[in-house]
Amino acid sequence: MENLSQAEIKQAIQQKAIALGFSKVGIARAESGIEAERLQEWLKLGYQADMDWMANPKRQDITAVMPGVKSVICVALNYYTPNQHSSDRQIGKISRYGWGRDYHKVLTKKLKALAAWLTTQGEDIQTRYYVDTGPIAEKALAQRAGIGWVGKHSNVITRDYGSWLFLGELLTNLEIEPDRPHTDHCGTCTRCIEACPTGAIAQPFVVDANRCIAFHTIENKSEQIPQAIGANLQNWVAGCDICQDVCPWNQRFAQETLETDFQPFPHNLNPQLTDLATMTDEQWNQYFTGSALRRIKRDRWQRNAQTVIHNVVNNLDSNLDSNLDSNPT
Repeated sequence: MENLSQAEIKQAIQQKAIALGFSKVGIARAESGIEAERLQEWLKLGYQADMDWMANPKRQDITAVMPGVKSVICVALNYYTPNQHSSDRQIGKISRYGWGRDYHKVLTKKLKALAAWLTTQGEDIQTRYYVDTGPIAEKALAQRAGIGWVGKHSNVITRDYGSWLFLGELLTNLEIEPDRPHTDHCGTCTRCIEACPTGAIAQPFVVDANRCIAFHTIENKSEQIPQAIGANLQNWVAGCDICQDVCPWNQRFAQETLETDFQPFPHNLNPQLTDLATMTDEQWNQYFTGSALRRIKRDRWQRNAQTVIHNVVNNLDSNLDSNLDSNPT
């Protein structure tokens, strides 16, 4: 690529990325931005809960992740399918991101191919790629690369697909013309903030993991989910999509993924809470091999399901008591 201009290099990379199946691609300079300062403030508030890896200093300085890095090729892959969550109180809800095949595997395969192609385009081209697997400020980089903007629910939103996107990054020592950063288009909308049943969006663009259903059902390894969270799970047993489901950008612009690997596995759409609460090791291994949901170990699946069941029963009892009080015999 020595004889190509930066603009021509960028065009070639973008064309290759789209040909490999990515939904969007953009370029950002490998430099720290305002996200480093915002991350420090977020950490000081303790909003990372016990996700200690968020404090890795490399997350605030991408040049420490890969010495000599000059550009970041940011990619996004749409994972939306039109299936809907059940309203049956006996059914557990699983976040859309985990319905199909493990996104780490799907995106890594494509990024590996992009990196291999790029290194053949000239001498001494170095690359390193990540799919939610390293200390990368991926959302901020995606906005700087023009892919979309970080919404008030802290997810990246695009005009083309809403926020149903997986992100990945390819770091390189190539100097590539960067894209223009995307502007914010949330406006005065606060639907995600108002819809969160646990008040996890502490303020626009800032999520407190201590109050987040997704954190507690996936990352929290404690034997019990805090009562204030458990009482508001609304049948979520793996992640939570509430803030994305209510987003107008998703309601208007979500479109079905072209990636067949993201079509839902049948057992992930409408799992019976009682089945999850009594799941064996063999069943856990059978259901979640090749799935991003494998991160949630069997005992946590049981804990989550049992917490939902307990609160469903309590709510039914409370409603029954209320009806009896208002209709005395």
